[in-house]
Amino acid sequence: MYKITLLLYCIVLSASPLAAGNSYSGNEPATALNDTVRLDEVIVTGTMPKVNLRNLPMSISVISENQIEERIQPNILPLLTEEVPGLFITQRGVMGYGVANGAAGGMSMRGIGGAPTTGVLVLIDGHPQYMGLMGHPLADSYQSMMTERVEVVRGPASVLYGSNAMGGVINIITKKQQRDGSHGMAQVMYGSYNTLNAEAYTGWKKERLHLVGNIGYSRSDGHRENMDFEQWNGYAKVGYDISRNWRSFVDLNISNTESSNPGMVTAPMIDNDADITRGMTSLAVENEYANTSGAVKLFYNFGTHRINDGYREGGQPVPQRFNSSDQMAGVSVYQSYSFFAGNKTTAGFDYQHFGGEAFNKFPDETNNVQLADTSLYNMAGYLNLQQTMLDNKLTLNAGIRLDYHGVNGSEWIPQLGVSFTPSAATVLKAIVSKGFRNPTIREMYMFPPQNPDLKAERLMNYEVSLLQMLMDNRLSLGVNLFYIKGDNMIQVAMTDGRPLNVNSGEVENKGFEVSTTFQATPELRLSANYSFLDMTYKLLAAPEHKFYVSANYTIGRWNISSGVQYIGNIHTTLIPEPQQGSFVLWNARINFKAFDWLGIFAKGENLLGQKYEINAGYPMPGATIFGGIRVTI
Repeated sequence: MYKITLLLYCIVLSASPLAAGNSYSGNEPATALNDTVRLDEVIVTGTMPKVNLRNLPMSISVISENQIEERIQPNILPLLTEEVPGLFITQRGVMGYGVANGAAGGMSMRGIGGAPTTGVLVLIDGHPQYMGLMGHPLADSYQSMMTERVEVVRGPASVLYGSNAMGGVINIITKKQQRDGSHGMAQVMYGSYNTLNAEAYTGWKKERLHLVGNIGYSRSDGHRENMDFEQWNGYAKVGYDISRNWRSFVDLNISNTESSNPGMVTAPMIDNDADITRGMTSLAVENEYANTSGAVKLFYNFGTHRINDGYREGGQPVPQRFNSSDQMAGVSVYQSYSFFAGNKTTAGFDYQHFGGEAFNKFPDETNNVQLADTSLYNMAGYLNLQQTMLDNKLTLNAGIRLDYHGVNGSEWIPQLGVSFTPSAATVLKAIVSKGFRNPTIREMYMFPPQNPDLKAERLMNYEVSLLQMLMDNRLSLGVNLFYIKGDNMIQVAMTDGRPLNVNSGEVENKGFEVSTTFQATPELRLSANYSFLDMTYKLLAAPEHKFYVSANYTIGRWNISSGVQYIGNIHTTLIPEPQQGSFVLWNARINFKAFDWLGIFAKGENLLGQKYEINAGYPMPGATIFGGIRVTI
């Protein structure tokens, strides 16, 4: 299958590079009408101030609003799994990811991420989203309709974002009403397994004041018994442009998710239910002048978790319920300044205080068992220098961060990169960057095998890449080669007859990523991406081969798109015996714009009816069909 896949890919590259979208190493569609890429695309995630893509040494993929709307996915993560090479996100059902045993939503970037995910940082408008106690993001919280675009940094971004950005960064950039007046959109979708999704979005602007709001509801019976999922979510942002150079906004994002875990098919679970509320609010004041720009951002994350561990068939219900509440408060300040021609110097400071309380609650509340009641803090300062020279053909980047953890002390994080543009259509890049991750409160204090003496994980990333535009910029090609070497990875080992978290693990990953888009005609867009990952030390849920190819065709009021994804040699378990599998998924979508204000759509997923698993013991659903309408005001 591997040889066949490589052969198909070579044919695609030589004939007409396919894929629905344009997320390749560092590129974004130029407009919603023509989804080819631009090398001068302005990016905000790779460096705090806005900067052209060609001047950044790291690999960045950008998913546009047009791609998001075309894909008809309530959650943004399945789209990222297809469109971003090197990124893989685990799933377990038709809707919802869940938590605890059998959970999905695990994110890995070039094999770096962890289970649960603590090595890939998720941001909303630059604000970190991980939980105070557990230290990982909650995959069910990231909705599509509120999202304008997504920027994904592939590889360490610890110089700017600190601990959890060891493997990379996913920055979800929310919508903003650009013109005076109002705009609204609503969508309802229904399909297999009694799955329902309903969302509504609105935006309003008058002179300097602008606001957006989004509310959504999702539910599904799931494709297995005891796999119910239900979620409410809402998002609101109010912005005020103080002057031509100063602007501000405040936002609130909150969701409540109730989900059930059916357990492995060989050991079904009963009443393994979770009720989780997550919230985030932030306040930002930004400035932008000709030679300087910066921001002050305050944020606060909070959440509660109520989990019934359930019981297996033939067993007895457990009397206790897991309860926790966690918080993370922080501030981020940065300012960039151009001291002379071609220079951009950025200095920043971050502070975070995170923690919470967790306990097992019994019915009479007299024998409650406390699991954690603690908090930690982290602060850092960083400096990033960018210098362009040789008639803007050469850009040098250098960064350094000093990070201080309340328990583990200081950590230096360097980064050095170069970008060379020999012509307007070609960019060559190279980067050496360090990634690190501090242990979470969960790993240090909460559950066996907790260990309060854990130290930070560390790795070095070495990468070279090429971005090339051809055929009057209708054809784009991106190629990346990378090597990752790390140690001090946290893993469980038997110590004095009991399991214990220790810094004994290693990681050595190398591979390459290829991605391409082709605007064949004004109506037809084709593209593809492929990533190969060679792991010296095998990791769960990190496929060796990941290939996605698709096409998007628009004619009149009709839009038709289809994509095929191949996942090869993915480990679903490592202990006691390694198990791995491969599968091919075919998805298709059709949209019809009946009126200017009404769209009708249908989509099918896994249309080949593949039987496969991503999490061991959790078979994925077969072919599923969904349909719905979208109203625009």
